[in-house]
Amino acid sequence: MLTRKQYQLLMFIDKRLKEVGVSPSFDEMKEALGLRSKSGIHRLITALEERGFLRRLPHRARALEVLRLPGNATTLVERGIVAEDDGSGDLRGATPSNVIHADFKQPSAPPAAIDGAITLPLYGRIAAGTPIEALRDNTRTIAVPSMLLGKGEHYALEVEGDSMIDAGIRSGDTVVIERCDNADNGAIVVALVDNEEVTLKRLRRRGQSIALEPANAAYETRICGPDQVRVQGRLVGLIRLY
Repeated sequence: MLTRKQYQLLMFIDKRLKEVGVSPSFDEMKEALGLRSKSGIHRLITALEERGFLRRLPHRARALEVLRLPGNATTLVERGIVAEDDGSGDLRGATPSNVIHADFKQPSAPPAAIDGAITLPLYGRIAAGTPIEALRDNTRTIAVPSMLLGKGEHYALEVEGDSMIDAGIRSGDTVVIERCDNADNGAIVVALVDNEEVTLKRLRRRGQSIALEPANAAYETRICGPDQVRVQGRLVGLIRLY
């Protein structure tokens, strides 16, 4: 699953490689996506690398290789150079218009209680690695033991990525979230960053800044301004299938 900007950058790089055989410069990528700084491009490229869409070729300037594309476009997979990746991160049939950030609102009807369980809406995948946008789908639900829930509104999300693994949260787990717009320092929260990227991280307030901390030493803490982060819920439970 890709964010809109990740998708746009991947398609721009692929198009340029096919046209001239050389990947675009960071300045060209920045201009094409309408970003203000190259750091945003670096973050997008890193995210695409982590999801197996791009590869940086060592010891070569401006050397990027597209490993696969969302959907059925021609890629190295189809040419037999790279093995097929059947895992998460491949948004089949994706277009920028159908990858949206989630505004986690409960449906008008209350969740139904069934045999000691509560049926909650299940909203797409949330990154426990590099932030991605969550794909909201009101047609999916999941039955959650009522003991996991307190008062208030709740929803569920599927986790993608391993940056919270030291907190016991693995890729493929389903997390139960209590909807709120504030959380205690140190709580694991669903955070909306820059009004477009949703991530699951531990919240730390550092003076006027907000730190979104992973629970995996392989990932870096992200420091944001107070206006960049909006809390959309806090973790209250986890469901894992074996």
